[in-house]
Amino acid sequence: MIVAMKKVSVVILEKEKKDALEKLRKLGVMHLESLEGESEKLSALKEDFSCAQNAYAILSEIKAPKSVRAENLDEAGIAEKSKTVTSLFDEKKSLIDALGADTVELERFAKWGSVDPDDFAYLSEKGIALSMYEMPADLYTALDDSIDTVLVNTGKRDVRFLLIGKERPENLPPEAFEVPLPKIATEKLSVQIEDNIKRIREIETELSAQAVYGRQIDSYAKKLAKEIEFENVYAGMGKESEGKASDLAWLSGYVPSDGFSALEEAAKQNGWALSSSEVEETDDPPTKLKNNPLVSIIYPLTDFLGTVPGYREFDISGWFLFFFTIFFGMIFGDAGYGLIMLALALILTLKSKAAGKKTNPMMSLLALLSFSTVVWGTLTCTWFGIAADKLPSWLTSLSIPPISSAYASRYDGVRSLLTTDQNLQVFCFTLALVQLTVAHIKCFINDIRSPKCIGDLGSMLMLWGMFYIVLMLVISGEIFSLDKVVYGVPVGSVSLALVGGGFLMSFVFSNYDGSVARAVLESCKNIISVVLGVVNVFSDIVSYIRLWAVALAGSAISSTVNTMAGPLLGHAIFFVAALVLLVTGHGLNVALNVLSVIVHGVRLNTLEFSSHLGMSWSGYKYEPFREAAYQEIL
Repeated sequence: MIVAMKKVSVVILEKEKKDALEKLRKLGVMHLESLEGESEKLSALKEDFSCAQNAYAILSEIKAPKSVRAENLDEAGIAEKSKTVTSLFDEKKSLIDALGADTVELERFAKWGSVDPDDFAYLSEKGIALSMYEMPADLYTALDDSIDTVLVNTGKRDVRFLLIGKERPENLPPEAFEVPLPKIATEKLSVQIEDNIKRIREIETELSAQAVYGRQIDSYAKKLAKEIEFENVYAGMGKESEGKASDLAWLSGYVPSDGFSALEEAAKQNGWALSSSEVEETDDPPTKLKNNPLVSIIYPLTDFLGTVPGYREFDISGWFLFFFTIFFGMIFGDAGYGLIMLALALILTLKSKAAGKKTNPMMSLLALLSFSTVVWGTLTCTWFGIAADKLPSWLTSLSIPPISSAYASRYDGVRSLLTTDQNLQVFCFTLALVQLTVAHIKCFINDIRSPKCIGDLGSMLMLWGMFYIVLMLVISGEIFSLDKVVYGVPVGSVSLALVGGGFLMSFVFSNYDGSVARAVLESCKNIISVVLGVVNVFSDIVSYIRLWAVALAGSAISSTVNTMAGPLLGHAIFFVAALVLLVTGHGLNVALNVLSVIVHGVRLNTLEFSSHLGMSWSGYKYEPFREAAYQEIL
């Protein structure tokens, strides 16, 4: 659920604000409104933080030598070490840039031999002006005798020569272009390149020696981040500036209802003035989610995605976990993959418990998703892409015939029954019907005290009617026809009636805001989007077929890998190559499945499902000003 918030303001004496902020941070319940402080200390902290952060980023790319041990440095030592690392890196970067430029410059004169601009300057002082030129060999031989040149060397197609004279002769062909002199002698350039390469290697050695301090620098940077947060609040608080001992300072924010009593008690004990009010429509409070331990294992995924429901939206964490677990199992679809991932999750969990550490929620989520994959792969008889006829009979007996690859031949080509693929597609559409119905039920319950709930009911009826139309158009127009009658019920006609009636109810009441007439007028104003809404219902249901399509692609890849590696396994000389092919091929398939889950499995929850809920994920996470986060990084 989304925890209710209270809007609060705390007023304190300006001279006591540092002590008050430390106590507020220790209390850790108040989410502060955005503040932008300015002070010399804050600027210095930001500069040190940037330096430490850059230093850690540099060292994290370098493997620390095992023979070197890091000393335990104090903050001043770590700050100095950070400056040293960034300084060395900046020097290395400058040397690399210079090395590139010098190398290009040296290559430019590779065919000229040794060139020294001082020699040209000396001759110019003596009245002999020389310029370096290149041009095609055939044109050089045809030069006018009035042009004084000194041939330097001839290549296959071009000629390098010195032109005598200060000005370019008018009759010199345009194909002849002047070669600018180098900034320094090419011999010195070669020496400079060697020196730069040597210095770069020295810097790399020095940085490698500093890599052992990466962890200390990282901890220091995190500590600075919390100090910056504190100083930003300290410098950005509203305050009186009359210079009196009674000057006041204040700050505002949001506190969850279950933490307000703690803030209220702290205000009484410390003599703070505290005002509170209920959140109003114009306010934009943060979102704090509170669920049971099982539902909470979805948080690592939603945090990674950055999806936070708005304060006034629905908390769908439980439904997100439930349906995502099903989507994950269907997309991976291979019980063999699921067993490997489940074993990995259990091993990491046991290892964490053996070390006395708290179980990572991500491991619990991985275990649940892996179990879902094993179940679905077992039901569809999918094990590492191995053909069903090559699997043990007890494995095939665990599968469900209508959706099992082991029984596909019994259903394919039979007019009275659907094929295995069609059964899987029907399951996908049924899953869509269930999930989207849940969305409309939630909306109906949310609007139950308003006639607007009739519009929610109409949308749900339209969804149910459209479900049958999807089966008719996508699965089979023969089996799911409009004139279909089941137990005396004209299913096709009923589905059309549901779509039409649902549309009418939605048209009249979806925009209800105190007046039916205004609601109808609003729907008329947006008639195009309202009509397209019917099409959107169709497309949203059809969108769930991606679960079958992506799983089919993954199954095809694993089957292809097996087909390629199979013949090699029979030859001892190719046995290792076959194993490498199997591991690489199936590993690539797993990686693609992970991407598919993020793209498709998450999408169905955050787009199709959420759009029927009217959610836009417009919220931001509740992040209180707290001491706990400060201590965790030390």
